[in-house]
Amino acid sequence: MRSAGCGGAARPALLGLLLTLLVPGGGASKTSVGLVTCGSVLKLLNTHHRVRLHSHDIKYGSGSGQQSVTGVESSDDANSYWRIRGGSEGGCPRGLPVRCGQSVRLTHVLTGKNLHTHHFPSPLSNNQEVSAFGEDGEGDDLDLWTVRCSGQHWERDASVRFQHVGTSVFLSVTGEQYGSPIRGQHEVHGMPSANTHNTWKAMEGIFIKPSSEPSAGHDEL
Repeated sequence: MRSAGCGGAARPALLGLLLTLLVPGGGASKTSVGLVTCGSVLKLLNTHHRVRLHSHDIKYGSGSGQQSVTGVESSDDANSYWRIRGGSEGGCPRGLPVRCGQSVRLTHVLTGKNLHTHHFPSPLSNNQEVSAFGEDGEGDDLDLWTVRCSGQHWERDASVRFQHVGTSVFLSVTGEQYGSPIRGQHEVHGMPSANTHNTWKAMEGIFIKPSSEPSAGHDEL
């Protein structure tokens, strides 16, 4: 895996957006209850292995050579923030609760790349490689993930799964850890079956409040 200096190439505009969102107020809610909404910025915790979904400007040294995606134990790493955005059809209006069964894109805030998977083997477990792909939030149809959860909407305190639209694998962690230059970080990959390795929960973040007029303001971050 080729080192590029973790976080060193973060884009100023995206970093500014994150810092702005982390300021209290401005139409955001930091309460621990409620729903995950479109446009929200959050961290995702794998509930079995207790690591947060993470990316950085370090590329895989094999497979696709795209930006790597890992799991980290730290709760305060800025490279673990992801923005909830809509798919190619129907969008995801800012502040609207994400429905169970809805397809979304997860955009890495500091690099502007989307959570992505494709038919390459992952470096450690030989499952399906998960990477970060695209530029400024624009990638392709392999960036789409379906939120699998119980009930009508994605609840912040509930465990959910992310199933890839194009290949049907589930976003997973099984415990394999990398060496240098990202020693101790866990491999994130795709698995074909739903199991304990692919449940996730929304953690730290800024959750955009639902609009009082859902038909208005259908903008997307």
